[in-house]
Amino acid sequence: MNPDHILILPGWQNSGPQHWQSLWQTRFGYQRVEQHDWMRPLRGDWIARLEDVVLSADQPVVLVAHSLGCQLVAAWAAHSSNTRRVKAALLVAPGDPERDELRPVLTSWAPAVMQALPFPSTLVASTNDPYCSFERACGFASAWGAGLVTLGAMGHINADSGLGDWPQGQTLLQALTSI
Repeated sequence: MNPDHILILPGWQNSGPQHWQSLWQTRFGYQRVEQHDWMRPLRGDWIARLEDVVLSADQPVVLVAHSLGCQLVAAWAAHSSNTRRVKAALLVAPGDPERDELRPVLTSWAPAVMQALPFPSTLVASTNDPYCSFERACGFASAWGAGLVTLGAMGHINADSGLGDWPQGQTLLQALTSI
């Protein structure tokens, strides 16, 4: 698959230079979907931006989402009439916008969208993610119709988790792109 058709969807505050998403972008040439405001994310704005990028692609895309980016995929899929333009999605460490400590910042993201995605997806979860309990991540996987991969105690599956460029994630992505 053409690297331009693999879209990186970071979460709230973007993904820093040592995050596996940024390392994949640099190493493989995947396209980051830039948002207008990473610090005060508005669901409608983020959905509109993803819609623009998906529509500009000349072939189906694969979504690689982290944290709030996973919620973006679910929200976009629930509202877009262009979901056929997505081949698959890798959803990593979904943030839970309904957590008490996140509600004040992610006001437009609750309630979370809990309906099946119309394309194949894999959700990767950690058992000790500070932004989403493992039970809630399992609930998202079930509601979204995503396969579930559990990494064990890997925190938020980000740069702080010590994954580097996360070869296991690349293997999961390759499995999705070969469907």
